[in-house]
Amino acid sequence: MNNIFKLFTPKDRKFQPLFEQAGSNVLKISEALLLALSASDLEKRKEYIKEIERLEHVGDDITHSIFLELSKNFITPFDREDIHALASAVDDIADYIHASASNIELYNVRNIGDAMIKLAELLVEMCTDLDKAIKELRSFKNIRVIADACVRINSGENQADYVCNLAIARLFEFETNAIELIKQKEVLQTLEMATDKCEDAANVLESILVKNA
Repeated sequence: MNNIFKLFTPKDRKFQPLFEQAGSNVLKISEALLLALSASDLEKRKEYIKEIERLEHVGDDITHSIFLELSKNFITPFDREDIHALASAVDDIADYIHASASNIELYNVRNIGDAMIKLAELLVEMCTDLDKAIKELRSFKNIRVIADACVRINSGENQADYVCNLAIARLFEFETNAIELIKQKEVLQTLEMATDKCEDAANVLESILVKNA
C-alpha cells in the first residue's frame, strides 16, 4: 500500500533540491576548514576563514528556504518533523564549523595541532558521506548507500570523541600557559561539537530511511 501511495505522490521539486544544496554547501564548508587549518600562511588562513563565513551565510539562506517551503506546503516528501530536524542538523554543522574557524581567528590561535587537523579531516569525511546520503533521498533506490553512510558517520563521531579527549588530556599534561590551554580546548571542543551535529543528521537520515524505505 505504501509503494502504491508513493507511485501517485507528486515528485518532490522543492525540498530535495534544497537539501542537496545544503549537503553540498556543508561539504564545501568542511573542506574550507581543513584548508584553513592546514595553511601555514596566516593571510591564506584568513581567506579560507572568510570563505567559511560566506558559505555559512549561504547555508542559512538554504535553511530559511526549507523552513519557508515547509510552512507553505501541505504535502511533503517525508515527515515534516524529519524535514525540520534534518535541515536544522545540517545548519548546525555549518554553525559549529564557522564558530571553530572564527575562534581560531579571534583567539589568535597560532599553534594548529595534529588533533585539530584530524578533526577537520573527519569532518570532511563525515560531510562527504552526508552529502552522498542526502542525494539518495531523491529516489530511495540505493538505500544501502544511505545506511552505510550513516554507519560511517557514527564511527567518525566516535573517532572524533577519542581524538578530542586525548588532545585535551595532553593539553592539561603538557601546556603550561593557562590562556593557551583555554583557547586550544575551546577550539577542540567546538570542532568535536560539529562532528556531533553530523551524527545528529545521520540519525535523522536513519529515521527517514526506516519510515520510507
